[in-house]
Amino acid sequence: MAALIDHLEQFPLQMLRLDAQSFSYRSAGNPAKPALVLLHGIGSGSGSWVQQFQALSAEYYLVAWDAPGYGESTRLTSAKPKAAEYAQALQQFLVALNLQQVYLLGHSLGALMAASFAKAHPEQVLGLILANAAQGYGTADVQVRELKLRERLAQMQALGPQGLAEQRAANLLSPQASAEHLALVQYNMRRLVPAGYAQASELLAQGRLLADASPALKRVLVIAGSADTITPAEGVQQVAQAFKAERFEIINAGHASYIEAPQAFNQILSQFLKGAV
Repeated sequence: MAALIDHLEQFPLQMLRLDAQSFSYRSAGNPAKPALVLLHGIGSGSGSWVQQFQALSAEYYLVAWDAPGYGESTRLTSAKPKAAEYAQALQQFLVALNLQQVYLLGHSLGALMAASFAKAHPEQVLGLILANAAQGYGTADVQVRELKLRERLAQMQALGPQGLAEQRAANLLSPQASAEHLALVQYNMRRLVPAGYAQASELLAQGRLLADASPALKRVLVIAGSADTITPAEGVQQVAQAFKAERFEIINAGHASYIEAPQAFNQILSQFLKGAV
């Protein structure tokens, strides 16, 4: 049986070149179907969603971007971008693809981007899914924010993408995760771009996810992992409460829940999407 990474050949990287910004992305399914847009986390990329492409593309048009500074996507102009700047880039991306209304899924750091977009453009978001959501450190003491930022930047400088993949990828999964799923996490981590990762680290240090909870959002699903040591389920439950989520689900997985437990993740996601159609 082919490895998950080999299946990515079915979903090749595509390029969208605009005047001021270029994006790399992957897609699956028929563009005439309802659109599900997938936003990866700080240590990942568009290639991490292969199991969602395989499971959901018969019913939905899935689009997974490489956030600015990831993959072949150009970086944002600000050295210290906020969630709203990533959200503005996402709006450019969606307009260029003629995606007017979407289901929006943000994993980890991607949740900060997704929530910021949903607050600014609630009429475009048919349903918001926040998985293993990172709240950011924006409400912490400035010393804590600076320490977290320095730690991330120093780690990337010392290890580089290859070293991060070797030493840190397992932290995104539970001890029970398969070797195939670890390989997929490592595949995406090896492809990190240090400058883009540094910008995303600034977002994480300054981010305030709960501030983007909006009463205008139609429907919200929040997913946590029971073995997630990066964004533990208790903290993600706070996100569900703040966003008045109609569903809060804990699945048996670590931080990269959509990679480690795709069957459970996709089933919960599919049930939510069917309710939103």
